[in-house]
Amino acid sequence: MKLGAAQLRPVAGDIAANTTKHLQLIELAITQNADLVYFPELSLTGYEPRLAKALAIASTDSYLDVFQQYSDTHNIIIGVGLPIAVGAQVQIGMVWFAPNAPRRSYGKQQLHADELPFFVPGNQQLVLTLDNRRLTPAICYESLQVNHADNAAQLRTDVYLASVAKPAGGLAKAMRHYPAIARKHSLYVILSNCVGPNDDFVSVGQSAVWNDQGELLTQLDSESEGVVMVDMADGKAEMQAMANIGCNNNAYQPCT
Repeated sequence: MKLGAAQLRPVAGDIAANTTKHLQLIELAITQNADLVYFPELSLTGYEPRLAKALAIASTDSYLDVFQQYSDTHNIIIGVGLPIAVGAQVQIGMVWFAPNAPRRSYGKQQLHADELPFFVPGNQQLVLTLDNRRLTPAICYESLQVNHADNAAQLRTDVYLASVAKPAGGLAKAMRHYPAIARKHSLYVILSNCVGPNDDFVSVGQSAVWNDQGELLTQLDSESEGVVMVDMADGKAEMQAMANIGCNNNAYQPCT
């Protein structure tokens, strides 16, 4: 079972451009035989709280069908970050697409104080299953709260999937926290962060994988767009960075 975390540079508020980037990174993950790939916090719009209400999409919206088509065709689970419209309110969410199965959504349960004017919290933890392993998504702020990881461990989580939009200061804390919870709960932690401007800060990437001993297996840099991968069969991990992402012809070229 191979799991991937994508790292991309979102274009603020441009869902169409970001969809193109997503599909390119999904294609890269497919070339690496990934069984699952997921994206950073609010990846489809960029982390832009002030724009979220205008950009919010229902998890059932037909615009998202392209991700289901990729999932069905390539037998891959895909997790996409976006502001999810829930009635008149908005959640920081992820929609998950599994092959030939109904899509599932997850709303961030623990919000930072700065997010409260723009979003409402989700109220239920999502757990994914793949090859008899349990994978628990966590979105940014909540992924740095000890109780969220503790709850994930109580749900018999094997892999903790952190989806974030973090600047340098927040990432420094994350780089201490994630290996600690990996060791504490004997689970793998995978980090998907974006790069470039978001809201009033700059995200610094460094998407990574830690094994169940808290050892860092692989990590992208702070600028590249690409995918970090881990093969759960043997614990080996790798990263694939990409050049020319966002081209109109959807072409990509792995960096050397």
